[in-house]
Amino acid sequence: MKFDTVIIGGGLAGMVAGITLEKAGKKTAIISTGQNALHFFSGSFESLQEPEQRIVDLFSEAGVRLHYSPGVRLMPLGTFRESALALEDIDIFPSAQFARKVLIVNFLGYHDFFSSFLADGLEKQGMSCRVRFLNLPEMEKLEQSPSEMRSVQIARTMDRVWEKVVQEVRVLLKDEDTVVLPQVFGLQDMSVPGRIRQGIPARVVFAGTLPPSVPGLRTQILLKQRYQLLGGTYLMGDEVVRAHVHDGVVHSVATRNLDNHYIEGDNFILATGGYFSKGLVSNPFQVFEPVFGLDVEYNEDRNAWYNPAFKEDQPYMHFGVKADESLHALKDGQPVENLYVAGSVLGSNRPEFGTAAGKAVRTALKAADEILKV
Repeated sequence: MKFDTVIIGGGLAGMVAGITLEKAGKKTAIISTGQNALHFFSGSFESLQEPEQRIVDLFSEAGVRLHYSPGVRLMPLGTFRESALALEDIDIFPSAQFARKVLIVNFLGYHDFFSSFLADGLEKQGMSCRVRFLNLPEMEKLEQSPSEMRSVQIARTMDRVWEKVVQEVRVLLKDEDTVVLPQVFGLQDMSVPGRIRQGIPARVVFAGTLPPSVPGLRTQILLKQRYQLLGGTYLMGDEVVRAHVHDGVVHSVATRNLDNHYIEGDNFILATGGYFSKGLVSNPFQVFEPVFGLDVEYNEDRNAWYNPAFKEDQPYMHFGVKADESLHALKDGQPVENLYVAGSVLGSNRPEFGTAAGKAVRTALKAADEILKV
């Protein structure tokens, strides 16, 4: 198989690069293991301020609606983080004290939504909180197996019974001006969060849960559909196991599923993410990039990889593949002519592109732009 560009990694960076190149008439393929940072996506594009119009267009054409409102967003543990650009159903507040009285509602038996932490965090901001649990008959089957009481399984149920949730919350509601619900609505029906807000006579805020992220999965589904509609080839559940590189040029890659059939490309984009998706791998002695053996920026002193204070910034999260100004990957100090790097596999090597989802979008567009220059 031969493509103009082969993208390794099907997360946010890989999708944005693939859609951009397909819109420009390029023939592309995305090779995805299935696990990526969108499974952890909060719904907010960190470090992206007011976006370029082409970013708004790219997402809206895929059915992903965004809104821009500089402020702070509520985190799963009741803390706040600066934000500006987010999915339509993700609230961004002018300040951390966004309500007077808050009703926090969870589902009985669902332990991936931290009601008590949220209450503690909001009360520290001067808000009065009350926590209550819903016991819906539709949840009883899920409760029989701990593996079923996860965000995705609950979301599939909630898209069918959200009206019952509205009714139960209306009964619980007293004099609170805000209701906080777990972010488990709208996986398959994007209209559900809006309908819930219309049905409850108070402000409704959806707070994050443990992964997988429902907004992240929904975003991935819509971007994948858009990419394939444009003509892109999406190889799901596969991974690159070998690469043919000669004289500083990548010629082809082999995947686990396709065995000895090599996938050729004029250009390649490495968007494999960080440690979770195995874009970076570590052992007791080093941090390395497993596909091409690229240069990685990391501290050789293993004791400097982590901070004993668990909640503090962890140095190893900043390690990443080295790249030049055009995002060409570096190997043995030299740029690989047709291999570009995008997303979190870069670590913090290129701070001008921002962090998290903002970095994924910016670096993906930069890599695509560099390819289109050729």
